[in-house]
Amino acid sequence: MKITIDTSSCSGHARCAAAAAGLFRLDDDGYALPLDGEVPEGLEGAARDGERACPERAITVG
Repeated sequence: MKITIDTSSCSGHARCAAAAAGLFRLDDDGYALPLDGEVPEGLEGAARDGERACPERAITVG
């Protein structure tokens, strides 16, 4: 399972990081950065929480 972030749609609300801090990194301005690699086993639910928390729907987990 991978997390994909449409960085052009991200508005920097940082809700993804609030929902799943271990999976979503933020740049210095609060915009989400793509996670390198696969979602670690057992954190799939947290990844989905971060996806659902994004008001712009800029995050896809799959």
